[in-house]
Amino acid sequence: MNNRLPLWLCCLLLPFWGFGQQVYIRGEVTDEHGKPLANVAILQHSTGYVIRAGAAGGFGILSNRHVDTLTFSMDGFLSRRLPARANEYLKVELKRKPATAGSMSRLASFTQNLSRDFQQPWLTGNETYVSLVENGFVPSGAFPSTGIRLNVDRASYSNVRRFLKMNTPVPPDAVRIEEMINYFNFRYEEPPPGETFSVKSLLTNCPWNSQNQLMLVQLASRKIAPDSLPPSHLTFLIDVSGSMDMPNRLPLLKSGFRSLVQNLRDKDSVSIVVYGGTIGVWLPTAGGNEKEKIFRAIDSLEPGGSTPGESGVKLAYSVAQNHFIKNGNNRVILATDGDFNVGLRSEAELENLIATQTRAGVYLTCLGVGMGNYKDSRIQALAQKGHGNFAYIDSYAEAEKVLLHEFMQTLYTVADNASFTVHFDPAFVKHYRLIGFDNKVGAIHDPLATIEGGEIGSAYASLLLFELEPQVADLHQTIPARFHIQYHLPGDGKMLQRDFAKPINFIPWTALEKEYQLAGSVALFGMLLRNSRYTRNLDFEDVLRLARPALGNGNPSQLEFITLVQQARHIYGKRKKRK
Repeated sequence: MNNRLPLWLCCLLLPFWGFGQQVYIRGEVTDEHGKPLANVAILQHSTGYVIRAGAAGGFGILSNRHVDTLTFSMDGFLSRRLPARANEYLKVELKRKPATAGSMSRLASFTQNLSRDFQQPWLTGNETYVSLVENGFVPSGAFPSTGIRLNVDRASYSNVRRFLKMNTPVPPDAVRIEEMINYFNFRYEEPPPGETFSVKSLLTNCPWNSQNQLMLVQLASRKIAPDSLPPSHLTFLIDVSGSMDMPNRLPLLKSGFRSLVQNLRDKDSVSIVVYGGTIGVWLPTAGGNEKEKIFRAIDSLEPGGSTPGESGVKLAYSVAQNHFIKNGNNRVILATDGDFNVGLRSEAELENLIATQTRAGVYLTCLGVGMGNYKDSRIQALAQKGHGNFAYIDSYAEAEKVLLHEFMQTLYTVADNASFTVHFDPAFVKHYRLIGFDNKVGAIHDPLATIEGGEIGSAYASLLLFELEPQVADLHQTIPARFHIQYHLPGDGKMLQRDFAKPINFIPWTALEKEYQLAGSVALFGMLLRNSRYTRNLDFEDVLRLARPALGNGNPSQLEFITLVQQARHIYGKRKKRK
């Protein structure tokens, strides 16, 4: 008899030998109907790590305990906390949240009367294991209207940049194409006097599909004159827990806040709340004319301890209310790596607290540093609940960009609950596809999901892209789509609405303004990183082919984009094109 272990058995046992006394906990997660749930977040209480269930709902977790505790959570479902034993296969059933307003999933875009059954094929293939589902083509005859949540978020671009600079592939669910396009603030032109928004559009060739056309819709918000800005009270809520003790976390945030303080006027004021080894008011309040006092408070911050995020948020909002300025700009700025050590039941309470404070006139801006995908999703959700914005800071230059150069866009609101609707004319457009604004898997499965408008800052520009399959050969000088925007003015509950409809000019791709050409290349770059089913015959060389002729004269952000595409080409290698 051969006493040697078979090779396959050695490989199976190797992880256990490497980890000493550790054991393996296995199981699967389904909904109440027995359908596997992919991408469920699993919190392992003994380590604090978050693991994700696979495409078929299965999971396997190493533990140093024969009985560990796991908490399972997913958007649209009730969380469950269960004991897990190494010698038992754990079957976990998650139930959908009850149909209450506070538990509805939030959509990034919404097409009127489009059923979940129609969208089901979009869930297949490469997208089943990620949190976002790529928008597919929609027949305009059956579903002519689609709505979009407007926002000023740009976090995805800097997060993608961090992965590529670390020579690491980008997780597909970290790529939000609309945020990558937003990052460049393409072609801002101030609206006419008295208007909050302007909208203009054009048609061109689709650079990744010669059979289709690309519709670009440019939105811009009014610019608040600096001398008419209302007084501000800003409450800095800064995570100083032990997890922030890294060069790319707390030091980055301290530098960013120093940049922000440089913009303060005498009539503005700041409070600082910290949470970590201690929870407390670090700086009760200081005026904009006391910059040195604020700088000293920021410089004295030191990391340590756990992350009681919920308590910190509650204290920050309490401070914001105590210093509330009527008809002013009242905002909490949450700065964290997202490592909230709070119970998952408390997370829902935290979101409800933020939503309540938003209705009371306190906005929320979230600044993320050094976080992974799960934490990125959590901070983004908090920003949406707070009708605020979300930025990811990966460098000192980005901290200065967000909090110094883009100070007005980040912190001063010109419109709340803003959403944009496009009505396609089936006589001219056969099918259309919105690029970006992809929805979460859980939101698509949730029959109660709704679209919720976003906060728009001063001098904001956004470029929306639609890939069109024309019904007629020439869309030149036609009105293939009409536009509708609705929003509230800050502090005013009255819904304002504007319609835009005029013939859309066709401009050949080679004749487009360079910034629009670059926007198309950024969209293609995002689709390749997401492994889009619509770009399987393209690779990163095609992005470079589109982007290089579109570069502005020495624009550093645009030059950096070329470098990122080249880095992605190196990391992913040459894609094999499909016929």
